[in-house]
Amino acid sequence: MGVVIFAVGTALSKAFQRLKRVLFSVLSRTGVAVYSRLPIFGPLRASVALIRKGDLVLIIERNDGRGLSFPGGLAWPWETAEQTVVREVLEEAGLKIVRSSLLFEYQSSADVPCLLSVYEAEATGELTDSWEGSPRWHAWTEIRAFLLPSQKEIVDRLS
Repeated sequence: MGVVIFAVGTALSKAFQRLKRVLFSVLSRTGVAVYSRLPIFGPLRASVALIRKGDLVLIIERNDGRGLSFPGGLAWPWETAEQTVVREVLEEAGLKIVRSSLLFEYQSSADVPCLLSVYEAEATGELTDSWEGSPRWHAWTEIRAFLLPSQKEIVDRLS
């Protein structure tokens, strides 16, 4: 009986994870489509982290089919840029930032109008998937072509 309950619980958990990924894909694509045409709040504030491990960099393989992104995301109205990157890295990759420094900021309208803060960061913990995607280590030289359009400037500035 216990094995059956475990198997059913595992199947339900996997189905729920798939449902969350589909929901993220729909919300992400809809949000980008609408806000890129009607940016009623002006440029959004976003922060991303550049976390390195030797010659590799941490990238999120997004569940919405839009490609790769650096771990990070949109700021809540009450958050600083640094608070945003700390929260987003924990949510998207399961890592706790222990040190960060602002590298630069820039504006982009490639996806939606946004002001992007880019942090170099060190983090601890185990990589874990989220509803937004799967964190993976990639070679710096291989990511640009697959990055979100708004984040290609990061590679251009640092290469």
